Amino acid sequence: MSLPSALRRPLLVGSAAVAAVVVGAAPAMAHHCFIPMYSLNGPVADNWLVFSAEDGAELEAGFTAGCEEAVAAGYEALRFERLPVGVKVFEHMTIGDPKHTGRMNPNGADGKGLEYFGAGSPVPGEVVATFISGATSVTCPE
Repeated sequence: MSLPSALRRPLLVGSAAVAAVVVGAAPAMAHHCFIPMYSLNGPVADNWLVFSAEDGAELEAGFTAGCEEAVAAGYEALRFERLPVGVKVFEHMTIGDPKHTGRMNPNGADGKGLEYFGAGSPVPGEVVATFISGATSVTCPE
């Protein structure tokens, strides 16, 4: 029993779309670890994706600082709390688990060294919240 031709094409297109989403999402899911950065002035390499606290605030909370003074206050708040000013993610594979075996360092959520999003590391949330708190403490000129 064959499918009517009116159903074949939508099913084929739907299957292709699902496959494209799975293939496209696989690289993003592979990046479950990151390294906290305490300076944004370090060397830049093509293999690393760097997200500053300002980037994280925009990506995670939709927050954009209203002026340069607010940005500076956000970073000053991070330095005061001794939190990272950004994170870097290796672009091509997972550093802590390059063969994708599901193993994580037991210290992967302690705020030191290699951290894991999946281990419940509080660092990204703390960075974003502290940056926003510092940035909103400044009144920007209009």
